[in-house]
Amino acid sequence: MIIFLNGPFGGGKTSVAQDLLTRIPDSLLFDPEEVGFMVRAILPGREKDFQDLPPWRPLVAATAAEVLAYTGGPLIAPMSLLRRDYATEIFSVLDKRGITVHHILLHADPATVRERITGHQMFPDDPARSQKVIDFRLRNLPRYEQAYTDWLSTEAHVIDTTTLAPAQAADRAATIVTSVSTDGPR
Repeated sequence: MIIFLNGPFGGGKTSVAQDLLTRIPDSLLFDPEEVGFMVRAILPGREKDFQDLPPWRPLVAATAAEVLAYTGGPLIAPMSLLRRDYATEIFSVLDKRGITVHHILLHADPATVRERITGHQMFPDDPARSQKVIDFRLRNLPRYEQAYTDWLSTEAHVIDTTTLAPAQAADRAATIVTSVSTDGPR
C-alpha cells in the first residue's frame, strides 16, 4: 500500500507524513522528490521542474513498487502532484502491479497556505535561498488552486488542514487508510 499525500506547498505534507509514520506500523517514508533529484542530476538543464521530465514518472512508480516489494511495509509519499495526467500515469502503473494507492489531499484555504509558506524559512543561514524557495512556492499556488478545482477535490480523499495541527491531520489520514470503504481507495 502507498499513501500518497498530495497538496500545495504549505499544505502540511512533510509534517503529516512524519506523524503518519508513527500511526501506521512498519511504514516508511518514500519521497518522490528524491527520484526527481536523481533524474535532474542525470539530465542537467533539461527542465526546471523534474516532474516534466518523462523518466521521472515511471521511475517514481517503479522505485516505489520495488521498495514496497522489498520492505513489505506501507510507503508514505508526500509530493505535490498537480497534473492529473502525471498522477494517472504513476497511479495506473502501481495499480497494474496490484498496489493499492490511497491518494490523500492535504488542503488548506489560500490565506493559510500563503501564511505557512511565508512563515517557513527552509534555509535559516541563507535568507536569499529561503526567499527563492518562498517565491517559487507562492508562484505555484494558482496551479494548485486550479488543480483543486479541476480534479483534486473529487479524485482524492480531502483533509482540510486549515485549522488542524499535523498530528490531527495524520489521525484523519490514518483513519482513511485503515477504514473499510465501500468505494475503495482513491
